[in-house]
Amino acid sequence: MTSTTEHIFFEKAIAAVADPYRMSILKEMLEKGSIRCCDMVSLTGLSQPTCSHHIKLLADSELIECRKEGRNNFFSLNKENFKKLGTYFDQFAS
Repeated sequence: MTSTTEHIFFEKAIAAVADPYRMSILKEMLEKGSIRCCDMVSLTGLSQPTCSHHIKLLADSELIECRKEGRNNFFSLNKENFKKLGTYFDQFAS
């Protein structure tokens, strides 16, 4: 049985990945390790504010982490939370 906090995490995470632009951002992070917001703008073709919106949703869902280096923010996958999400989905397959 999952706690209320875990249930909220799963709801936010599932909603966050249910968008093609956010999925492409996550796949790019998987390939490159970490990327900056301006990299996401060129990747998706979206405006900077729209990319920031997608990044905020991914960060609020705890699926990505931010590391600041000087003036740049680097975003990377929170692999532990992806494992937690995978374990959640495994219960439906068994």
